[in-house]
Amino acid sequence: MDLNYIVIEGNIGAGKTTLSKMIAKEFNAKLILEQFADNPFLPKFYKEPDKYSFQLELSFLAERYQQLNKELTSRDLFRPFTVADYYFMKSLIFARATLKEDEYNLYRQIFNIIYKSIPKPDLFVYLHVDIQNLQKNIAKRGRDYEKEIPLDYLLKIQEGYFDFFRQQNDIKYLIIDSNYLDFVENPYDYLKVKDFIMNKEYPVGITRISI
Repeated sequence: MDLNYIVIEGNIGAGKTTLSKMIAKEFNAKLILEQFADNPFLPKFYKEPDKYSFQLELSFLAERYQQLNKELTSRDLFRPFTVADYYFMKSLIFARATLKEDEYNLYRQIFNIIYKSIPKPDLFVYLHVDIQNLQKNIAKRGRDYEKEIPLDYLLKIQEGYFDFFRQQNDIKYLIIDSNYLDFVENPYDYLKVKDFIMNKEYPVGITRISI
């Protein structure tokens, strides 16, 4: 495929950052990783979501816009393509799961003003992992602030992504069932996923595969 910009997305704990790093390393691609660890509202949100949700989502919106606007408009002649572990639309998906209706309506107005200026990816890859496996992955990586993530929050995020896919018809979406894949421990799993991403052609809309 002629790919200049690939997005690898997924729910919390799906492995999107790991896969993005592996592909970027192998192909010497430009890598864009979401900078979330230093967000001061994130640990507070997981403990008191009602109190800190609006501050958290606004701060993420600003950070994602600044990062993507900078990275996607500055071309690197020594990198064949760009791979990112998130897409700007993620902001709206997470906000819908966390904000109250009036807050979300205000947030969406701000989002819509910004969204038009962000380039769309040539391929949007979504790693689908069942909630139970997400929880195992989250526990395995041992981030203290993620221990507070409730089950229903993960479910809302998952539903938000699929609602988003159903509403969009102008991007190529590749949904990969990743429940039985381990990119790190099993090199063959990585090779299979890489082949589907880098060596296949897909129509606009949703394509689902199970490996």
